[in-house]
Amino acid sequence: MQRRQVTLRRPAPPVARPAGQAPGPRLTGLGAGLFCGAAMILLGWLDLLLFDGSPTVYGVLFLPVCVLTALWVRRGDLLTAPVVVPIAFTAGALSMADGSGGLGSRLMGVITVLATQAGWLYGGTLVAGLVALVRKVRALSRRRRPR
Repeated sequence: MQRRQVTLRRPAPPVARPAGQAPGPRLTGLGAGLFCGAAMILLGWLDLLLFDGSPTVYGVLFLPVCVLTALWVRRGDLLTAPVVVPIAFTAGALSMADGSGGLGSRLMGVITVLATQAGWLYGGTLVAGLVALVRKVRALSRRRRPR
């Protein structure tokens, strides 16, 4: 009986990135939601402390968080980016809600913030959706290219 000798091949080393390009983090859908939610809660409280709860400042800070969330989520979880951003906006808006009379008053304050700042909310969700869509189209076009 002859023995066959098997040689194991090592995988090729990863291609080096250019010096100015850092690898982006890849978050799962849950990780993207946690990142976005934590960032918006932190920014909401900072906005409250530094700018006395300015909704415009909060909305402007919301846009880069939306872009980063859509850029950092894994390719397989791209659909979660436009879903978690409005939830995170609402979580951060709790700090700006004017409600000194209890839970019902706080809830009405959050609903008021969401109603008055709907432009920022829709804009950020649209930005996250567009970034995710562009990433998905690029991934599909790379997959279909002949090698």
